[in-house]
Formats: sequence, structure tokens, C-alpha cells
Amino acid sequence: MVRRLLWGLTGSAIAWAFTVSTAFATPSTTYWTPATTDIQGYGVLHIGVDNYFTVFRKASRGGGSFPTDFGLTIGVLPYEKLQAEIGFDLLESSDNPLYFNAKIGTPEGTLFPGSPAVNLGIFNVGTKKDVTNQNIVHLMFGKSIGPVRVFGGPYVGNKKALVDKDGNKENTGFMAAFDYGFMPVKDSQGEFNRLVLAADYASGKNALGGGGVGLYYYFTRDISLLTGPVWFNEKAINGEWKWTIQLDINLDLKRKTVATK
Repeated sequence: MVRRLLWGLTGSAIAWAFTVSTAFATPSTTYWTPATTDIQGYGVLHIGVDNYFTVFRKASRGGGSFPTDFGLTIGVLPYEKLQAEIGFDLLESSDNPLYFNAKIGTPEGTLFPGSPAVNLGIFNVGTKKDVTNQNIVHLMFGKSIGPVRVFGGPYVGNKKALVDKDGNKENTGFMAAFDYGFMPVKDSQGEFNRLVLAADYASGKNALGGGGVGLYYYFTRDISLLTGPVWFNEKAINGEWKWTIQLDINLDLKRKTVATK
């Protein structure tokens, strides 16, 4: 019943949705992957700018960077127990820069007392057939254990676009992640964590496969900077490990002020 409900509601939102073979569009994410059950609140616009680049490596020896990812994601359902977001990304410079994503789900404790959060989403929906339209569908579960949140679930994508270095299908796998917030501070809206340690991983010898660990610094509850290294399962696709810097801003369009994520 729940699965049919999620598929039905996501179907309309998914008329949007996924990213490029060497950089990823930005639905709500933990670090490198969308292995999180966070969903933008209704009317909250998320602005993200992500960069990935090698460090201390000359271009002649594998140095380089992914296209800069500018993304917009917004919450679209005005309900507490059923939430959804849709978004798009521009990866510049690249030949096919436009990608879409969408996600729908329920927060923790919604399905039954103590239930995990459950999400169904799609990302990396590009515009070039069998190249950037990886169309990765993922089912994600999330649970808070004290100050730590853990996430996990399977994914499946377009077998013609999500491939290994030899072009063979590599379109299924799993994602897992955790985050831990600390150094609490207060503002006019209450308490939030100044620092958040985050890590994630995606299986598969494809463009998605890999993960990393890094630190968020929240200047305010709605403006953060994330930085840290990212490693890849297949260097022939994504190259050497890279460093990422990600700027995230939330704006509540209903109140015309910055909003809580």
C-alpha cells in the first residue's frame, strides 16, 4: 500500500528528474550521494553550488575538475506527514548541462510509532538519451539513533547510461550514509548544530560509485559550507580522488526570509 502510494505520487513529480556521468545533480544529499531522507519543506528553496577538483596534481598527471554544479530544489507538498521536492541542476561547462531530480517521502514516526523515514526518489535525469539520462531511482530509509542519523537503501538506473568503464551495464547497487551534528548554538528560532560530520558511500563501478567524508559549517541554520575529500570506485570513469566545496542556502519563499531546512 505504502509502496503503491509513493510510486503514484512520485510519478507526477518525476515527470521532472537525473545528472551527468562524472558529476551529480543535487537533490537533498548527505555528501556525494542523495543517501538521506531529508526533504525540503514546503515553499523552501534550496540553492546549492558544488565544486569537485583534484589537489596537488598536475593536469598532465590526471589533475582536473568536474563541471561546477548549480542547483535549485524546492519543497512542493504542504503536508507534515507526506513531503516532496523537485529540482534541477546546471553543470557548466558540459555539453548537456541540464538535469532533473524529484523525491517524495514520510518523516520518522509517520507510518507507525518509531518507524524510519522512508523516501522514494529519482535523480540524474539528463537530457541526452543513454548518456546523461541515468534515471537513478532509489528507495531510502533513515533513522535517528541519539545524535547520529543513519541512512541506507538500494538504487537502480538506466542500464544503457549507468555503465562500467567497458560500457557494460552497472546499474544497480546500494547507498549508505550517516551524519552527526555537534557544537549546538542558539538563534531566534531555537537551537541548531554549528558543525555536522557527514559521510556516505554508493556501491557500483559506475559514475555514482564512491563516497567521502567531510564537515559542514553552519554560518546560520540556513547557510552552510561543506568541505572534504571524495573517492571513487572506478578511476577510469571519475578520475582521481577529488576535494569538494559545497555552498548551501535555504530560502523560505512563503515568508520571504531565510528558512529552516
